[in-house]
Amino acid sequence: MASRLPGTARSFRSKFSLPNENVLRWFPGHMHKGLGEMQARLKDIDCVIEIHDARIPFSGRDTQFRTFIQLRPHILLLNKADLADSKKSQVLNIEEKLKEQGVDTVFFTDLRQFEKSNLLRKEILPLVKELTDSRPRYNREGLNEYTAMVIGVPNVGKSTFINAVRWANLNRKGKAVSVGDKAGVTRHVSNKIRVDNSPPVYIIDTPGILTPKVPDIENGMRLGLCSCVPDHLVGEENLADYLLYWLNKRENFSYVDYFKLDGPVDNAMVFLTKVAVNNQKVLRVRDVATNQIERKPDLQAAALIVLRAFRSGELGRVLLDDDM
Repeated sequence: MASRLPGTARSFRSKFSLPNENVLRWFPGHMHKGLGEMQARLKDIDCVIEIHDARIPFSGRDTQFRTFIQLRPHILLLNKADLADSKKSQVLNIEEKLKEQGVDTVFFTDLRQFEKSNLLRKEILPLVKELTDSRPRYNREGLNEYTAMVIGVPNVGKSTFINAVRWANLNRKGKAVSVGDKAGVTRHVSNKIRVDNSPPVYIIDTPGILTPKVPDIENGMRLGLCSCVPDHLVGEENLADYLLYWLNKRENFSYVDYFKLDGPVDNAMVFLTKVAVNNQKVLRVRDVATNQIERKPDLQAAALIVLRAFRSGELGRVLLDDDM
């Protein structure tokens, strides 16, 4: 699948806009409550494990988490790395920028394939212990156990991480915490979950926390593309439109071959209409004036097809934050 089309000389949008920017303001009550619970539990925590999406290493990393990062040892897992563009130059640049933000320890992970790697057994938990022992533990001094808190925005793999690390170290395949493919599955700070025995290591799961105010449209739309915000709140068609804009701006025309189009398009309605027709997604709508049934392309269904293709990596590996 070619991502570039030679001789494509056309003008694409230089800026993305939304009909209603209020769709990017999503901070439900359980997030505010969860943030308070996390702060209250901090005195019982030895290390903070932050999990974020590798496709957006900067977008959505809430400044409210800096409090946790500054007071405790901090490990950042950039998950879903199998979907992110991992060119060496980009990876090194990401690590360098994150260090400027005070992040010293970064791992690129694919927690869905954890059983093929010794990362969780031989690197993550040993590092939790090492970092904890390297700093004063205050009221936890002398304890022969470790407790880590897992934080991050919604739907980046926090619960998956806990289940995976528990399986890797205790060989327990059951789910200790619920996992879902939609934002907001975990709604409360959990009790301690044992993930290792010698010495005992516990992990506390937390609800995904987003900043109450998304700084700009592109930041919010990238969070939406990575399922960190529920699709229906932003709008499936809006998300597909932003993806089309993002791909065209980078002259990445992988979608042309994948969706069997004649060439690149810049109009979301035209794009989604073609996807709907090619996939036989049609709505039967009664015309009020004529009382006749008309067949119209189902643009929402088409948008969902586009989003599924992007999120599964069918349109190629991407780094949405390539300009940050």
